[in-house]
This record gives sequence, C-alpha cells and structure tokens, in this order.
Amino acid sequence: MLIFCVVIYMLATVALGLYASLRVKDSKDFMVAGRSLPLYMSFACVFATWFGAETVLSVSAKFAHKGLGFVSGDPFGASFCLVLVAIFFTRTFYRLGLLTIGDYYHQRYGKLVEIITSLGIACSYFGWTSAQLSALGLVINVLFPDISLNQAILIGSVIVTIYTLFGGMWSIALTDVVQTAAIVIGLIVVAMLLGHQAGGFNKVVAAAQAEGKLSLFPHLTASAWMVFIGEFLTMSLGSIPQQDVFQRVTSARDEKTAFLGTLGGGLFYFAFSFVPMFIAYAATVIDPTYQAHFRAEDAREVQKILPSLVLHDTPIWCQVLFFGAVLSAILSTASGTLLAPASLLTENVLQPLLKHFSDRALLWTIRAALVGVSILATIIACNSESTMYEMVDRKSTRLNSSHTVISYAVFCLKKK
Repeated sequence: MLIFCVVIYMLATVALGLYASLRVKDSKDFMVAGRSLPLYMSFACVFATWFGAETVLSVSAKFAHKGLGFVSGDPFGASFCLVLVAIFFTRTFYRLGLLTIGDYYHQRYGKLVEIITSLGIACSYFGWTSAQLSALGLVINVLFPDISLNQAILIGSVIVTIYTLFGGMWSIALTDVVQTAAIVIGLIVVAMLLGHQAGGFNKVVAAAQAEGKLSLFPHLTASAWMVFIGEFLTMSLGSIPQQDVFQRVTSARDEKTAFLGTLGGGLFYFAFSFVPMFIAYAATVIDPTYQAHFRAEDAREVQKILPSLVLHDTPIWCQVLFFGAVLSAILSTASGTLLAPASLLTENVLQPLLKHFSDRALLWTIRAALVGVSILATIIACNSESTMYEMVDRKSTRLNSSHTVISYAVFCLKKK
C-alpha cells in the first residue's frame, strides 16, 4: 500500500510538472514564470523551496542529538534571511525587471563582474542540490531496501530532472502548491500521532527541556560561540544574494505580492520548522534505542531516525502521510536548486561569452545546463558522506566566501 501510494505520488508530480510546460513560451516563462505568480503560489514557492530535506531529516535529527544551540544556521539564519530579503530587497529586485541576480551585477558593474559572480553563485548550489538528491535517495532506499543508496540517488535525480526540465519555474510553482499542502498536513498529523505515543506534547517538551535541548545558548567556550554566530551569519547574510531567492521575488505578479509572499514564506518556514524537530525528539522518547544512530561512524545514519521509526512503528496511513510530506519537501527544494544555477550559467556566463543567442536557443541551453547541473550534483551526492545539514551549510559558506572575494575585486576595479 505504501509503495503504491509513493509511486502514484511521484508519477502525479512528474505529470503536473510536464503539464506546466504548456505555459512555457519563452525563457522568461521558464526562468520566472512570466512574472505572473499570485500570492498563494509565491508564498508556496518561498516556503517549499527552503523547507527541504535537511529541515525534515537532518536539522531535526541534529536538534534531537544536541539541541537548539546547534541549529543556528537553519532554521534561525535561513528564516532571518528571507525576512531581510522581504523588508529590504523585494521591491528593489522586482522593479529592476531582471531575470537573474547576475543581470543585476551586469547592470551595476559590467560584464566581467557578472560572469565571475554568476559562476561563484552557481557553483555554490551544488552542495544544496546534492543534499536534496541524497535525501531523495535515502527515502527511496528506506522504502526499497534492495536498491542501493547510490542507485536510489540516481533514480531520484532522474525524476526531479524530468519534471523540472520542461516546465521550469512554472513546474516548480504548480508542484510547490501541492507539495506545501502535503508537507503541512502530513507533518502535523504525524507530530500529533507520535506526540501521543511519546506520552503527550507536554511530556516531550519537558523531556527536551530537562536534557537542555531547548537552550538556545548552551555553549560556554569561545570557539563554540564563534561556530554558533558564524553559522547564523553565513545563512542569514550569505544566502541573500541567491538566484533562487531572486527568482521567487521576480516571479510574483507585482511588488506587493513579492513582499508578502517572501515575508509570509519566511515567517511560516521558521514556525513550521519546529514541527519536524518535535517529531525527531519524540522518536527518541518513544524508543531510546534510536539514539544509537547518533554514535554511528557514517554521519548520514542520523538522518534515518524519522524514516525508520515511521516505517516500523506507525500505521500505514501515517506512513503514507509522512513519506508524502518528506518527498514533497525534497522534490520542491531539489527542483528549485536545479533551475537556479542552470539559469545563471546560461543567462550570465554562456550568453555574454557566446553572444547572439535567440530566445529559443537560450531556452534550450538552459535546459541543457539543467541536465548538466543534475549530473554533477548526482555525482557529488553519491560520493559524499556528509549529512544534509553539513552540505547545505558548506554551500552557504562557499557563497559568502565567493561574494567576499568578488566584492573586493569590484572595489579594486572601481578604484582603477
């Protein structure tokens, strides 16, 4: 029953993504959905893109292991980033009428800075994309134990690539609406069920508080504080100049929609991210043996706590809701992280170098770049032993470092 529901859901997602391709007439439709998304789609795109595999499986497990003081980057830094973007950048971004954030660098600093910056931003996405593909492979591997993890990652990569390849941002927008509903309904119901099995909401919270999991500032050493602050600043500030954020702002139908969609999505992301944390900790209260995952040599083992508990200790309807929610979170983020670097590489690296691109050629080049990004991210996912949280955190660190170097280069050019 569970396998049947998962297969049907995946096929329906691909079908919806392919249906969205009927709305794609040019590169503008493909990259920013023709700048026509209504508020509910804008909100869903922001929330669903950022509420990914690392939030459900990795951040929640890290909280269950170490507590709030060790997840400062996500959700605290990540949601703060979206709020900052909404308040200070959405109206400016939208008024520019550009397709990518690389176009802004071209307009402000010229072709050289556009190419260098776009390359840096595009490369930073591979960690995030590979994290989603790793998660999708993990879920497929849990459901189909006879399939190896790497084979499962490859299967998941093909599924995401197919439905993003033809519809672009329209595919992402339409599927994100469905996936947001699946995430919210599925995880709330699962949280209620597991909370009840653990003895109730108050018992779970009291146990977490007794173990110091709810203390936001548990560190006493200077080095721990540096890590805490560094992760927060890296995610909150380093993630602002991202193509996926820019794409969601400029995909809205007007400035007000861009502002409300980004702000609402960011605030809801912060609030709802505590639901998988509650579920993960409830799992360790229900069965303390799951804490053995924390001591595994392979860091990725910790991410199996939730899928294993749900698969073995909950009724079939709960399994359907949970895996539907997890798959929705993964698919929505993975599709966005494929499109963003593909758009930058085509619009701001290849086009300035090759010139004379017709819009039709540009559209198909973006699709070819998307396949290339998918292949490289799949290779990284298959060869990495990092957790999703670590892969995403490194992505933000690289992005912040890239912009530091580029900003210094821009300063030197302007001095000349």
